Amino acid sequence: MTETKTMPSLKQRAVVISALGVVFGDIGTSPLYALRESFGGAAAPVLNTPDLLGVLSLILWSLVLVISIKYLVFVLRADNQGEGGIIALVALLNPWKAKPGQARYVLMLMGLFGACLLYGDGTITPAISVLSAVEGLHVAAPQLAPFVLPLTVVILVLLFAVQRRGSSQIGRLFGPVMLVWFLVLAVLGLRGIAMHPSVLVAFNPVYSVQFFVNNGMTGFLTLGSVFLVVTGGEALYADLGHFGISPIRRAWFLIVLPALFLNYLGQGAILMDHPDAIQAPFFYLAPDWAVIPLVVLATAATVIASQAVISGTFSLTRQAIQLGQLPRMRVIFTQADESGQVYLPLVNWLLMVACVGLVVGFGSSDALASAYGVAVSLDMVVTSVLAVTVALRYHWRPVLALWAGILFIIIDSAFLGANLVKIPDGGWYALLIAGLIFALMWSWRAGRSLLAARLSGRAIQQDEFLQKIKADPPCRVPGTAVVMTEHYGQSVPVALMQHMACTHVLHERVIFLTVVTTDRPHVPANERLDFETLGQGVMRVRVRYGFSQPPNIPLALKLGEHIGIPIDTDTVTYILGQETLIARRDLPGLPYWQELLFVWLARNAARATAYYRLPEDRVLELGLQVNL
Repeated sequence: MTETKTMPSLKQRAVVISALGVVFGDIGTSPLYALRESFGGAAAPVLNTPDLLGVLSLILWSLVLVISIKYLVFVLRADNQGEGGIIALVALLNPWKAKPGQARYVLMLMGLFGACLLYGDGTITPAISVLSAVEGLHVAAPQLAPFVLPLTVVILVLLFAVQRRGSSQIGRLFGPVMLVWFLVLAVLGLRGIAMHPSVLVAFNPVYSVQFFVNNGMTGFLTLGSVFLVVTGGEALYADLGHFGISPIRRAWFLIVLPALFLNYLGQGAILMDHPDAIQAPFFYLAPDWAVIPLVVLATAATVIASQAVISGTFSLTRQAIQLGQLPRMRVIFTQADESGQVYLPLVNWLLMVACVGLVVGFGSSDALASAYGVAVSLDMVVTSVLAVTVALRYHWRPVLALWAGILFIIIDSAFLGANLVKIPDGGWYALLIAGLIFALMWSWRAGRSLLAARLSGRAIQQDEFLQKIKADPPCRVPGTAVVMTEHYGQSVPVALMQHMACTHVLHERVIFLTVVTTDRPHVPANERLDFETLGQGVMRVRVRYGFSQPPNIPLALKLGEHIGIPIDTDTVTYILGQETLIARRDLPGLPYWQELLFVWLARNAARATAYYRLPEDRVLELGLQVNL
């Protein structure tokens, strides 16, 4: 009896520790640079006791209001069947069929742009985290300063090289290290507090108010640096599907938040007596003999910190592909029994190149801090708006949701306003990345709509087709042909007409198969298929998947045996259209540059055969030239 109670408890603890290694790395390594940046730069406040207590108070209450209350209490409730992230939040509003001008359409665009902003964050977070840790060598051994940049680049390359193992295995490897990291944060913080216990008065929010009163616009702009303590909130939400709500909440309230409180207060205490330690207050918390081991531990922790954003970016990209916002890419499922564990090679290596470029281009964590915060703060505003809208739509205590939403939007907007001044100094980078990816999404979606319109002009209606093969029967060959088509409608797929024109035969059974991605992350097997018999051996089949499920057409067709679809999947011939797209200036459609971009994306998309897990020896691809 005792064993049955102990085992789940041990498993839960393991998941909590694993979550430390993936979810909280970004927030957990902010003490390396957040307080330092708050008093850095020409426009920073003067480092005196009143202003120091004010900044500390802002840091403590930002962690409470933004992470503890907004994300851990409210936003994590807006999970889409266990999946988190801004794409999952948008899907709860079911905006995909909304028309331009409608409120849901505007919310969809906001959500997609918010998702694009996370890509900029996905490159800056690993760069600034690892670089700020390695820079601890300036304190431990100044003669090693020339090796900071090369060492940072090597560490980042190794980090991205191990992503193929999957976030679950990485979490199990990194979780214990992060547990040690948070314990060290707490111990160092307690050491600093013991030197100056009066720093504990920073919990009084009055010091935050006095800071703004005493510093005016300078105090407001300091929020841009204070914001660095909460930048991991969006990654936390995106990683919800990897670990679940309960382990994330337990890890935060029992381990992460207390450790952060203690460490920030400890840094503040050391600065009260030694203001010159502002260059690296975190490392000055440690005794001299412990600085080099602390640099090593901090480097390991920042490597792990990058994992939260990287794994969140993988999940975000796969969801966007499933929902038709990005072209197909190669997706590797690193855990056979867990659809949330994914690895996208192309995204991984692009992130690596961008991170290395940022480290080399900016050269220091101080310079990178100027690029950090604009995208995340804007993304947090979008998340707050969408979360309130979802709460109102599903009647989750609407009065409470509305007032809480107003409070969160005000806080997020204040952080955003303070970060906007960073745009000329590097904040433009994340906005540029977001704009480019949004252009890719927009062009891909618009191009697919244009392609569908062009193909529909060549298609014939199914009634006409059925009458034709009844009146003038073609040669019917044994077996089943599954013809892939994007639209579950009344027209016959162009690929089938092309096949008949070339071969002059028709299989004895023909299935027009459409894959539909729903606004839910998972669709159970008993809801996977529905079909319609059209006659003459022809039927339409619709296969439904959630936006977090990997499509597998042969496996889905096996389910058809239980609902009356007689099919031998081992002998099926899959017929796919392989369009050769040509951008044309002289035809009405999209802007020419956008058509060229869509053509390039389509040519470089992963093959449908691999994406839908079709057996290559049973696939027939028919070429078709389409003028856009």
